[in-house]
Parts: sequence; structure tokens; C-alpha cells
Amino acid sequence: MKVGLKIWSTNLSNYANEALRLYDLGYFSYIELYAVPGTSDTISSWKKLNIPFTLHCPHSVHGFNLSKAELRENNKKLFNEVRKFADELNVDYIIIHSGIDGEAIETAKQLKALNEPRALIENKPYKAIPELAPNKTCVGYNKEQLELIIKESGCGFCLDFNHAICAANSFKINHLDYIKELMDLKPNMFHLADLADSNSETDTHLHLGDGQLDLKALANFFNKDSKVSLETAKKSKTSLEDFKADYVYFCKLVNNN
Repeated sequence: MKVGLKIWSTNLSNYANEALRLYDLGYFSYIELYAVPGTSDTISSWKKLNIPFTLHCPHSVHGFNLSKAELRENNKKLFNEVRKFADELNVDYIIIHSGIDGEAIETAKQLKALNEPRALIENKPYKAIPELAPNKTCVGYNKEQLELIIKESGCGFCLDFNHAICAANSFKINHLDYIKELMDLKPNMFHLADLADSNSETDTHLHLGDGQLDLKALANFFNKDSKVSLETAKKSKTSLEDFKADYVYFCKLVNNN
């Protein structure tokens, strides 16, 4: 099983050396790097770490929203930089959000036009984070929309457990049944963190064991070949000791299943 550390391209100065130290000690197998627009000047420094990378494309907070037809040109421009990151860092996957306040078919068309074989679509909650997108809903929150996007574009799939649980809560259905439906889409990899309120419609990224999720039940969805990025928050601006603790927790979780 491969476990990933999730950090941003803007974290070079504060986390790079610490990440290398933990990688050398065996605390993760790869970095999932969120490529912040305008930071391609950091690529060579990330590359020097000689650590495997998976890439996360910018999302709507940074202006990338495939579900909006009027943003097609801007999306292409932003993705050109993402592809530069991907090529230079020799990534296996590029994880992409479906968008907010738009249409799944538009997401499918734009993703197909990008012609990116490394692309994975990530499932989303139904309800967008109120502070970032008040009264908006996400695209790609259910199996039907995700199937449409995957079939039309030929992309793979990243299953985010927290997002699935939040979506299930919006529709008042059992979240494990909801996740089982999404497992039919044969995820290439997974995202995992804890959730402050297991009945919440919006995501949080708590450290494993700090929230209300039945993480043992979620661990049943993994196998020895699974690739899992831990999307837990970082309490320190310079240390990754909290991630180290999450990794240890995760290993105990899956080894006891």
C-alpha cells in the first residue's frame, strides 16, 4: 500500500526539507502536490527532492472550474501550467475537481478536450463550502455524474471518502452504501482524513482519530495495492510531525483489518 503526503507547491520553503527527511525514514511513498497557479518556478526545486509525485490540479478557489463553459480558455491556460508540473515531475496522476455551480456534461467535454491520460476525476460533496461558494452546489457528487465524466473523457477516478460521506449526508442516505456505489467506478487512488461531524455536509480535514468517522470501516475498502493520500491539516508551518502521527495511525488501522 502506498501512502501519500498532501502539500502545496507554495510549501517549498517550509516543508520540503522536512518532507525529504520523513520520506527517507519511510513515512510516506509519494507527495501529492497541489499545483498553485503561478508557481511553476518551484518545479526544479521539487524535482531535486527525488521523491515520487502525484499532482492535484487547482480547483475553483484558484479559478479552475471545468463545469463552466465561459471559463474554457482560462481553464486551458491554467492547465498548461499543471501539465508542465506533471511532465517535469513525471507524475502518474493528475487529480481534478469537477467544478462548482455548473454542468457535468461541460466538465466531461472540457476534460476530454484537455486530452490528458493521467487525469483522475475526484468526487465532490453536494454542498460547496459556504465560506468559499455560498449557496452553491458541486459537480461530480454522485455516481451518475462521475460515470458521465469518466465515460466521455476517458479519465480515471480518485475516491475521496470525506466528500462521499458529505454527499451522502446531503441526501440522507447511508454513507457506506454510497461509497460502495462509487467503488464500482474502480478508483485508481483515494483521499482520507477525519471529519469533525460525521453528519456534516461540508468537509473538514482533521487528523485521523480526531473526528467522528468510523475509520476502521473505511479501511475495509483498501487492499495491499491501494494508493491513499492523507489529506489531514498541518498544525505547524515548519514541522510535519502531525503527519507522521497520522501515518502511524493509518498503518495500525489497515494492519488490524
